[in-house]
Amino acid sequence: MDLGLKNKVAFIAASSDGLGKAVALELAKEGATVIINGRNKAKLIQTKHSIEKVAKGNVLAISGDLANKEERTSVIESILSHYDKVDILVTNTGGPPSGKFEDLSMDDWDNTYKLLLASTVSLVKSIIPGMKQQQWGRIIAITSQAVKQPVDNLILSNSVRASVVGLMKTLASELGEYNITVNNVMPGYTKTNRLLSLIENNPSFATAVNEIPLKRFGNPEEFAAAVTFLASERASYITGTSLAVDGGWIKHIL
Repeated sequence: MDLGLKNKVAFIAASSDGLGKAVALELAKEGATVIINGRNKAKLIQTKHSIEKVAKGNVLAISGDLANKEERTSVIESILSHYDKVDILVTNTGGPPSGKFEDLSMDDWDNTYKLLLASTVSLVKSIIPGMKQQQWGRIIAITSQAVKQPVDNLILSNSVRASVVGLMKTLASELGEYNITVNNVMPGYTKTNRLLSLIENNPSFATAVNEIPLKRFGNPEEFAAAVTFLASERASYITGTSLAVDGGWIKHIL
């Protein structure tokens, strides 16, 4: 199936590792020009080289912390200096600290806002003018299954990621007339360093596999396939949706 992604320019935030890396790799295989980003420059360059081995298009690496306003501005300026527009924007971040409400400080809440919501708003605001001008675009937020069914000990993620979903749903209404689709993808328990860290800090997370109908954790490649489809021409009539890639963990009907 031709997904129509050849020569499309895609920026994938927080893509030196984990789900972001898997998405960048999948988009590159489909012929997109990918721009990857991460805070660790050495790891980012390693990821760039690994993607280039299978890429059909160019791979650009831009280091920077998207939770930091100054670094985020520098990343955006660098993107737009290399390419005059971005066709596909995939917003993504690392996860905030785990813990219960009373264990967390106001600094934890402020930092989570900067990490999850402020970075997403800033990226979208910078990228949509080019999408509107060309009357085509894809905006995809990577959030979490926690926005539909809260996860114990992840109150920061449960709360602030939900605001990202509200943003995406509203943008889908505002940008539809410009042929820009806006969707949210909710990863479940997926075999990444983030999950390993959660299990190490709280062994109860390891038992979550028993709550998944498929009885296993997901692979990053399975998640990346869903995001890549939403970025494609084939998904041109899908907007304003939240897609769970969770092995059936979310139990609600709607």
